[in-house]
Amino acid sequence: MVQDAVCTCAATAGVLRCAIAAMLHHAPNSPAAYLRSRVGRVCVALRGQTVAEMLERAEAALAESQFLEFRLDSLPNPAEAVQAVAQFLAGHKEAAAIATCRRKAYGGDFSGTLAEELSILTNAAKAGFALVDLEIESAEEATKKVLGALREAGAALLISFHDFAGTPDAEVIFKRILQFTPDYIKIVSTAHTLTDSLNLLHWITERSGDAQLVAIAMGEEGIVSRVLSLRAGASFTFAAAPDGATTAAGQMTARTLKDLYHIEQIDQATRIYGVAGNPIAHSLSPLMQNTAFHRERINAVYLPLKTDSLEDLLTLARRLPLSGISVTMPMKQKVLSALANVDPLTAKLGACNTIRMGADGKLYGFNTDVAGIVRPLEKRLGLKGARVLVLGAGGAALAAVYGLVDRGAQVSVWSRKEAAAEELAISAKCMHITRKQIAETEFDVMINATPCGMHGNAHPLPLESEEWQAKLVFDLVYNPLETPLLKVARKRGIATIQGVEMFVYQGARQFEIWTGKPAPEAEMLRTVLFALNKAQTA
Repeated sequence: MVQDAVCTCAATAGVLRCAIAAMLHHAPNSPAAYLRSRVGRVCVALRGQTVAEMLERAEAALAESQFLEFRLDSLPNPAEAVQAVAQFLAGHKEAAAIATCRRKAYGGDFSGTLAEELSILTNAAKAGFALVDLEIESAEEATKKVLGALREAGAALLISFHDFAGTPDAEVIFKRILQFTPDYIKIVSTAHTLTDSLNLLHWITERSGDAQLVAIAMGEEGIVSRVLSLRAGASFTFAAAPDGATTAAGQMTARTLKDLYHIEQIDQATRIYGVAGNPIAHSLSPLMQNTAFHRERINAVYLPLKTDSLEDLLTLARRLPLSGISVTMPMKQKVLSALANVDPLTAKLGACNTIRMGADGKLYGFNTDVAGIVRPLEKRLGLKGARVLVLGAGGAALAAVYGLVDRGAQVSVWSRKEAAAEELAISAKCMHITRKQIAETEFDVMINATPCGMHGNAHPLPLESEEWQAKLVFDLVYNPLETPLLKVARKRGIATIQGVEMFVYQGARQFEIWTGKPAPEAEMLRTVLFALNKAQTA
């Protein structure tokens, strides 16, 4: 049967190699088949300055995944560490482990020779590691005899390629590795655009039937590939240790991949959403929206999409495709030219923060920032005729002013940038007010739409505490939760609204636009508040 298969494929050397690799990977008694029967699809990568530190992380990691990678090259003496790790594995029969000892020349920390590296990996295979990771450069440098001895040691063989600077042609690398017929092929690149991740995902889909693949793009722009690689056909992916210690840029913990992104449940029917902008790393939108999707049993996932390029975002949106996008700075104005149509608020404000992909494949724009400001206020007072002071003249102030004027409120605008405040007041048909007039007027609501009080901002207060009078203060800043302005207001016995409510309610409106279902607002708010409190008490 093998002879027939070889003869059938002999016309093309590349096809022959694919057939050989496929037979090796699917053989029922092969190390790879055994490994696939034992482990999940998320491997926790572990480093350590000492063996004790690495094993402590390994113990903690088993609560999240029973598939572990031990970066032996991070230890002072990898050769001596093999037996200590082997004893740990012997005491945890449920665990399967990868041994990696990558040399410095190829992105690792091991300063030894090729012979020493291969000796360490061979001993690891004999000691009970399920899989050994050998970089392609070492495989190419080694003799057939030495590689044969490594194969015969009992572990599955993974041959890997890493590019820490860019994204080479995955197909070229694939063919380079394939000649060694390993059990697994691992290709790791560095994404500089969302399109880099997209191209890698498409390549995985095309090639996953030919070999057991692991393919990831590092960096923030590569997070898309980390979350969606299993969906594309990758055998498994890598995660950081539970304490957050990473072995590569862009790594997340296994708990994050499993509990936040539900990576093992993502399938071809899963709708993909994301928040686009730059910076995006600390956005709580993925936590909020994924919580809402899970709560409402919607087969969807929401990803961070780092980009400030409209072309890059549109390429991802159309080719992935994306079902919807939350748009942050600096993209809110840029995306307008790419939209087939927009709602009246977006047209009026000249800014879009929400995109929905229509059934016709076109993009439609909405603005939910106004809902994020109006909804919390309407829960507390009637806005028609209410005297509202808005501090600021930027994007948040624009949404607040237009939304409140539309609800019939008497709005006054003030900003340190007087010309911008006057322009906003004229365009929205409301009042521009001076600092002196503020001190002489009592307002029903004061809204801070400036960055004053935000973590890292030099100005704690937009106005001094004695310069204003209001019955209710709404600070749109939500990091920190308790801003200096809110503290002043509470000290004076004034009711307050935290900025996190704006964030949650605008997100809730996005959820409704995308799904047509009522948003679980209380659950979204609880989740975000918990995350912010945890971050600020850490």
